[in-house]
Amino acid sequence: MTITRIQARAVGVPVDRPTRMSNRDLNFRHYVLVDITDDSGVVGTGYTYAGTGGGRLARCAVEDLLAPVYLGADHDDVVGLWDRAYQETLLEGRRGAVVRALSAIDIALWDLRAKKAGVPLVSLLGGATTTLPAYASGGYYRPDEGEWTDAVMREIEFNRSQGFIDHKIKVGGLPIAQDAERVAAAVAAIGDGRLALDANNAYRSVAEARVAIETFERAAGDVPLWWFEEPLSPEAISGHAELARAIRTPVATGEIHQTRWEFRRLVEAGSAAVLQADAGVCGGVTEWLRIAHLADAFGLRMAPHWHHNLHVHLCGAISNALVVEYFAAEKGIYNFEKLLTADSRLHYGDNRVVVPAKPGLGIEWDAEVVTKYELAE
Repeated sequence: MTITRIQARAVGVPVDRPTRMSNRDLNFRHYVLVDITDDSGVVGTGYTYAGTGGGRLARCAVEDLLAPVYLGADHDDVVGLWDRAYQETLLEGRRGAVVRALSAIDIALWDLRAKKAGVPLVSLLGGATTTLPAYASGGYYRPDEGEWTDAVMREIEFNRSQGFIDHKIKVGGLPIAQDAERVAAAVAAIGDGRLALDANNAYRSVAEARVAIETFERAAGDVPLWWFEEPLSPEAISGHAELARAIRTPVATGEIHQTRWEFRRLVEAGSAAVLQADAGVCGGVTEWLRIAHLADAFGLRMAPHWHHNLHVHLCGAISNALVVEYFAAEKGIYNFEKLLTADSRLHYGDNRVVVPAKPGLGIEWDAEVVTKYELAE
């Protein structure tokens, strides 16, 4: 079977109210949606998060750089096509929007293969459609929610009302002392669950990050923090390793890193105990699985960033998955699910997420919503 058509659409979905993380305001989420059709008429669906403004750039990478490699090729040759596409775009790519675009195409091909086989993607990859452990992600800075500590406590209570006992909040967007108050409030609201902290590359040095996490640890009292996520720039591979050796809380990173070669550097340096490779960023399903197996060989766990609709399948197919990151639609943060039909959004319960049993990824575009948010050429 050959690939006959590749359609790429860029969409910009607004966040429902003013939102901030440590290092940027969040007003829009841009996604690139890729549909690949073979000569039997079956359509595979893939996508990537293109950032807060990179949708047109990633769409252009699909159409101008990558589609010519895939059109007319055998859709079963997923790994071979990935290698050829990566090689063909060395001058323009290797990182950034081109690899995100490659991720979307690769995801669509895997979805196509699973649909052709009539099985969920997790089954095609050797896993089972059992529920998986998850945590409630959030804790963004929203000025309209009142006092910072009160906002965190209300969100934790909301997470608990949905059945989640494990949680993650942002840090790094306020002075360390104020963020420590938020950490203490979250720990008090959680009870017996776990709390992870996500700094989104907020701290400028190892010393600053160490002061921050040790302050947060004191604020948490006797409760150990689950992990300290992206305390430094993604380029600070040795810095993450230095910090990881010096602090009690495990370090997690990898959501912005791309390809197995970059993750090899993270692993060799000892930069993290938890790797957060995002299949929509790192190179798609093909490259995510390579990274997961690399991590497994070194005794590291995978806790992928974002894209819970996709990562439930991937985590269900590996032996070293730690947890799936889940974003409640009601928070308006993971607004990707606005683009999906209601019955193809992810289901959850009792601190776990449900792997869809439909063929492929199990997602379907809401055509009307996609058209509403599509970015013009």
